[in-house]
Amino acid sequence: MAPSTSTTVVNGFTLLPVSHPSSSTHYIYARQHVAPKKAEASTSKKADLPAGRTLFLVNVPPDATERELVLLFKPCGTVEKAILDFDVQESQEDDDSDGEDEKEAEEDAMEEDAAPSSKRRKVVKEEVPKVVPLPQNPHRTIRKTGLTAYVIFLDASSLERVASLASKTRQWPVSSEEPSGLAHYSTVYKNLRPPLDSIQEHVDTYMELFEYKLAKSKQKSKYKKGEAVVDEDGFTLVTRGGAYGKTLGGGVAVATKRFQRSGETSARVRTKKDKAEKEGFYAFQRAEKQRSELINLKRKWEEDKAKVEKLKQSRKFKPY
Repeated sequence: MAPSTSTTVVNGFTLLPVSHPSSSTHYIYARQHVAPKKAEASTSKKADLPAGRTLFLVNVPPDATERELVLLFKPCGTVEKAILDFDVQESQEDDDSDGEDEKEAEEDAMEEDAAPSSKRRKVVKEEVPKVVPLPQNPHRTIRKTGLTAYVIFLDASSLERVASLASKTRQWPVSSEEPSGLAHYSTVYKNLRPPLDSIQEHVDTYMELFEYKLAKSKQKSKYKKGEAVVDEDGFTLVTRGGAYGKTLGGGVAVATKRFQRSGETSARVRTKKDKAEKEGFYAFQRAEKQRSELINLKRKWEEDKAKVEKLKQSRKFKPY
């Protein structure tokens, strides 16, 4: 991209003035994309950008869309595509899980259909539930300022004509597909508050898919294979069955309620014995025991005193 005499160049970037909004001038910095070195190319997705026909932009308006960038550089030649948030797409490429649940369910259904069967039977393809999405009206994304973007042209000659856009201030093209201004915020407000019937349908279909996946996971579980289920902490899952209960893989048992009831008599004997052994274990028990002994001793002394008085009165010989 060879700059002309009237083109302003700052640190290798060509200044492209645009009216955005119409009352002010916004400057976009543009230069030809430089492919990364071989050492960096193996770990960077920027190596996929074609060299010689890719334009690198800085300070793109925060509410810009790919469609508006295509319209802005259309006078220079045919634009193959425009890419916004390239760094965000690169970092989140591995975390993108849209429709992952439905794909996994479909793969499970395909594996079951392809599994060999000992008997020839008619295979009925099971229909995988699909989640009905919430209604969404198209709206633009408001990004942070200083946004970067890439514009890929169909041929290298189009890239050389970008410098001609710096000769005068051009009006920023506004795409009618995505509303702007107050209409944008009105659309976002409506998208955040969908109708109740749409929400109900979305939740119902999502739960259908969840229950479908849960049923499939139970079919593949170790319960079916008769193996002991051990969690990550080392505990074995035990189920009731038979006289004493058992694990599906064996080794550990749990008593049934009938067996527990048969041991109630011996448990009562042990409880009485334990209760006798534990008397006087606490300090308040010892104090209470001493207090009761003193009360009983005083009561017996009063009874003995009354008996002595009664014997004295019953004596026939009274020397005094």
